[in-house]
Amino acid sequence: MGDRRELVDHALCYRDSMQADAVIAIDEAERIAHATGQRVVDAVRVRRGYSNNRRWLARLDDGRTVFVKHADDEPGAIWLRREHAVYQQLHAPFMPELLGWHDDGELPVLVLEDLSASTWPPPWSPEQLRAVRDTLRDLAARPAIDGLIPASQTQYGQGGWPEIARDPAQFLALRVCSPQWLDKCLPTILDAADFAGMDGDSVTHLDVRSDNLCFRGTQPVLFDWNHAALGNPQFDLAFWLPSLTLEGGPQPADLLTDPDPRVVTLVTGFFASRAGLPFLPKLPLVREFQLRQLQVALPWMTTVLGLPPAESVD
Repeated sequence: MGDRRELVDHALCYRDSMQADAVIAIDEAERIAHATGQRVVDAVRVRRGYSNNRRWLARLDDGRTVFVKHADDEPGAIWLRREHAVYQQLHAPFMPELLGWHDDGELPVLVLEDLSASTWPPPWSPEQLRAVRDTLRDLAARPAIDGLIPASQTQYGQGGWPEIARDPAQFLALRVCSPQWLDKCLPTILDAADFAGMDGDSVTHLDVRSDNLCFRGTQPVLFDWNHAALGNPQFDLAFWLPSLTLEGGPQPADLLTDPDPRVVTLVTGFFASRAGLPFLPKLPLVREFQLRQLQVALPWMTTVLGLPPAESVD
């Protein structure tokens, strides 16, 4: 590759040059060059998503523009390696094209096709909703791939309603229900909060939402596969629905008319046990978004379990 500084043609800056972290570092450009076999000519910082990975749209000296995920820390590196393993094995119309990979043992780099010209919901059309549901069915029908753990062993199989039962203070501080409601309903909720309900033989994405999908024409494209696991395919649909409602889509019960009560309870418990956790400085929107998802999921769960409505506390 020559001298490291030959990897860049000029100062690689984000369009808003006032942001200190918007300039791509020489070592980042070097890793991208190793992954693609091409020098980086320019790079624009992409500020989407909820992980610590750095994201770039990089223009290469062969004229291509590519999407780059660069691990920022050890947890991000682990997630990126998991995601790369999925891209290596799962080949389908709903997958982005894998264009490069470089792992120096510390901070790996994943290079995918540039999807910035795709259609990014919201808003959602009925045709797009059908297409996403068809895609999730397609995913569920595909053969299992190597290296995936059971869904119940991921972060989605931790905490939840059992954690709230042990220490309800953070959940009650959200003021989405009264202590009396929780005391009355928690036994029924815990009976349904069986993490084994997440498991199955299907490849599951486990983080389906508009941040992680777009449309190439009429074809949905799913990315951010770092949580992928073997599980119950209904979990993917159920996890997506609260955020879909927040984006102007239908209520969850309108799209999932015969839900597994365990799945709905587990999805709700995930949001319920996390929305009240401490603020994340690097991911400032996560807790607020989880609370809003909980506000959709909680009434859905109470209906599915036949519980009285959870009245918010003024």
